[in-house]
Amino acid sequence: MSRKVGILALQGDFEAHAKMLRAVGADPREVRIPADLDGLDALIVPGGESTVMNLGIEREGLAEPLRELVAAGKPVLGTCAGMIVLGRDHLGVLDIDAERNAFGRQLRSFETDLELNGVDGGPLHAVFIRAPWVREHGPEVEILASVDGHPVAVRQGKTIAVAFHPELTGDTRLHELLLSLDGVGSAQGG
Repeated sequence: MSRKVGILALQGDFEAHAKMLRAVGADPREVRIPADLDGLDALIVPGGESTVMNLGIEREGLAEPLRELVAAGKPVLGTCAGMIVLGRDHLGVLDIDAERNAFGRQLRSFETDLELNGVDGGPLHAVFIRAPWVREHGPEVEILASVDGHPVAVRQGKTIAVAFHPELTGDTRLHELLLSLDGVGSAQGG
């Protein structure tokens, strides 16, 4: 049975995530209004521009339904701006403070290979575009990877947030990890 994974589709490159989900046998669904959350097995909050995303979440009345989805134990993956949206200052489902554009503006974008705790098969190639990092986190947040001493991948319960764009590399391991968090998926990590 194909797993239904929502992708918050208010802004950002949600189609690249949909392609990755199809590659791992999941059924991607665009999420724009609260009703789009019904029946989902997991959710991705993609990169984009966090201020625009937060305004869209408020405009469409998605904030509380998104919090309820996380509280119900559904696996969630936030990438780049998604890390910011999930943090304390916005949805508040991850006990983190993320600093926007922490590595610098567009010209400071970079790529690197990262060892990510919980993901087997060697380093992930990570694409950082105007990326955040975690400035502060609570005791229940596990750091999965860091760059120059700054956390760039975290997990709290079934919610994972990364400061990079896994959808741009063709490496499906983070999407597989997301599917494994509810115990039904066939992921390598988890």
